[in-house]
Amino acid sequence: MTNTFLNYKAATLFLLSIFPWIQKTLCIICFCEKHCSENQSSGSCEVKSGGHCFVAVKNIWEPEKGEYIQQWTSGCLSSKKIGSEKCESYLMPRLQGHLIKCCNETSFCNSHEIRIRPTLATRMTISSQALLILSVASLSVSLFLFSLSIVIIYHRYSTDDTKAYPTPKATQSNLRDLIDQSSGSGSGLQLLVERTIAKQLTLFECIGKGRYGEVWMAKWRADKVAVKIFLTSEESAWFKEIEIYNTVLMIHENILGCIAADIQGTGTWTQMLLITDYHENGSLFEYLQAKILDKTALLKICLSMAAGIAYLHTEIFGTPGKPALAHRDIKSKNILIKRNGECAIADFGLAVRFSSKSGTIDAVSDIRVGTRRYMAPEVLDQTLDVTSFNAFKMADVYSMGLVLWEACRRCTTDFRTSVVDFYSLPYQDVVPSNPSFEDMKLVVCVKRLRPPMPTRWESDTVLYSLRQTILECWHQVPGVRLTALRVQSLKGIIQWSGYSGD
Repeated sequence: MTNTFLNYKAATLFLLSIFPWIQKTLCIICFCEKHCSENQSSGSCEVKSGGHCFVAVKNIWEPEKGEYIQQWTSGCLSSKKIGSEKCESYLMPRLQGHLIKCCNETSFCNSHEIRIRPTLATRMTISSQALLILSVASLSVSLFLFSLSIVIIYHRYSTDDTKAYPTPKATQSNLRDLIDQSSGSGSGLQLLVERTIAKQLTLFECIGKGRYGEVWMAKWRADKVAVKIFLTSEESAWFKEIEIYNTVLMIHENILGCIAADIQGTGTWTQMLLITDYHENGSLFEYLQAKILDKTALLKICLSMAAGIAYLHTEIFGTPGKPALAHRDIKSKNILIKRNGECAIADFGLAVRFSSKSGTIDAVSDIRVGTRRYMAPEVLDQTLDVTSFNAFKMADVYSMGLVLWEACRRCTTDFRTSVVDFYSLPYQDVVPSNPSFEDMKLVVCVKRLRPPMPTRWESDTVLYSLRQTILECWHQVPGVRLTALRVQSLKGIIQWSGYSGD
């Protein structure tokens, strides 16, 4: 078990830790590893009132390495299983070298390692011959190290250098100001080995670059993950994403899953990392350039994208709950394609939150943020009402309409002719590759142009329905636009009109 600093389960812990009386009345959630239900190797489990979380470690003899290794497990213990057999096992002679620690103060209180107590039973029995060999080897090593140190000291003082400059010691920050390091048990147990997740990552390939920095494919615990490395100038975006992912109930099948966050660096450079799920198909922008879609694939992309955005826009009441969020940078490069063909919304560095309970919206320093090509008219001409959260949602819907248009161009009209348009960015034919605010304002606000609709869509049931949806999404007047939830319900409308695809 290692100290990862931002597990996607930590979102639940963040709010539950504020309301401990709720946990004791209802249930607590524990980390589980090698002690999980439903054939899971790791994850979380839930235990009702009176139960405990536990973390256990025992010494296992490894013949190939010739030493003992520590094997960790964690999980849930119901109230029926609590007793001397479990939580006090380290006091029992027959379980020497085996330590179990229980807690139930907070959810995920078993997230930290415990230090196993050395016992006679965990020491390897060594024969007299082995002791002799070990003694000789130790003496030889000691003599060698002593001789080496003499040579190094002599060489250092025999040179002309009169000053020795110390090497800067590498620094390592692991979000102590964002993540509570307490185990929650109140025992103050010391960590066995203090390691950050950054030390456990192996970067393999840079798979993307943007204004924020780079995205790398990496391996962590034998699994592929995506590592977003932020530039130091984008520190605020990194903090914003962490805050968003710390929001309770941010786990959704169409939202990119976050694993952890970390900072690594030396005295001369610093890297801010966000570790997320890895999706090998890449972004929708890349996917549409390489693939031709049929109706089923198109609907899966469009409806799952709308579902993810609708979930962001929706406030969930209860304990725990979720504030409403507006993305503010919806575009095909910020939407990832999962293995099953559905979308996962990513990049929340510009998002704003709204809670109806407090009636507050995150402070917005600049209206015109995001990607200029996808900005809504009210963002370009700076008429967006920053006091209205609905205004931010409608700006997202406008951007979603442009992404729907991108996807529809790559869908075949029918299986016989397989007519399809080449991939194109919105407004590619009327603005430069890197348009300015004035370029986009002239096209979108003054001339009120929109990307052209191919005539072939009018003779196709699915594409015609999507065409009408797109027109309502990018309407000039924000109040006329559809909501993301209405777009998500499009599947039923299409099936009612005659299309029987999945």
